[in-house]
Amino acid sequence: MVTTEEKRKQGKKNRASGAAFELKVRKDLEEKGWIVCKWQNNIDENKCISAKRKFNPFNKVMAMGTGFPDFFCYRISCNFKPHNYYEIHFVEAKSNGYMDKTEKEKAKWYLENRYCSKFLVASKIKVGRKVEVKYVEFV
Repeated sequence: MVTTEEKRKQGKKNRASGAAFELKVRKDLEEKGWIVCKWQNNIDENKCISAKRKFNPFNKVMAMGTGFPDFFCYRISCNFKPHNYYEIHFVEAKSNGYMDKTEKEKAKWYLENRYCSKFLVASKIKVGRKVEVKYVEFV
């Protein structure tokens, strides 16, 4: 039987691993020429709203940027004078590459309401001893 102390330690490791992977995804996208920003909105009753901030009373820390998806990225796709046209992608970082049912519904809502042109799910793949980022488009 797993004790609560072991669960607590495992949860701490999982959160740290997830945060490190998010950072790796962000750096990878920036290297590829994307401008990357943390998405701080969420969906509630078919509206895009500001994500609620989470407060941890034990650490006295306020978590900001807890929206879905993790990032939105943009770059100039074509330059027709006097206007620039941009590609906008939403990116959700998932270590295993799978989104749950509610996340899939939210991703579908963003695409249907034309918030982004593509919704990507970033996942880990091992190449030898290195961890690489793999992007799969959510359709």
